[in-house]
Amino acid sequence: MGVKTITHEIESPVSAPRMFQALIVDSHNLVPKLMPQGIKSVDLLQGDGGAGTIKQINFGEGTQSKSMKHRIDVLDKENFLCKYTLIEGAMLGDKLDSIVYEVKFEPSSNGKCVIKSTSKYHTLGDFEINEEEIKSGKERAVGMYKVVEAHLLENPTLYA
Repeated sequence: MGVKTITHEIESPVSAPRMFQALIVDSHNLVPKLMPQGIKSVDLLQGDGGAGTIKQINFGEGTQSKSMKHRIDVLDKENFLCKYTLIEGAMLGDKLDSIVYEVKFEPSSNGKCVIKSTSKYHTLGDFEINEEEIKSGKERAVGMYKVVEAHLLENPTLYA
């Protein structure tokens, strides 16, 4: 088994606490409302949203996969940090054991933030994941960040 690690940073004009609340803590409510064509619903299968929680993300019609499951490993609301693991879904297929994500929202100047993410792809056997496979997932994540960011900019009191 191998591990491929990818890191990524994006800047946001929205504060770290608001982005963290919208994208992590309340994402199961907010994201399906903003992106119903991509994410139909998010179900909490186990837990209360904190560490140990298992969420099932149900995708909209016409998507390649029907659902996937994440387990929340760490939820640090004081430091705006979340670690979670993709434990079930078509993305894993027969080549990946799991994907472990860490997302940190760091405050920056003038009420903005930097979103730092690390993805660790745990492969099965000798399989090596390529950059094109990773690029697609990263683009979807950045797209979701931008949709949420735009919504927060349009609604400055939301999660304030």
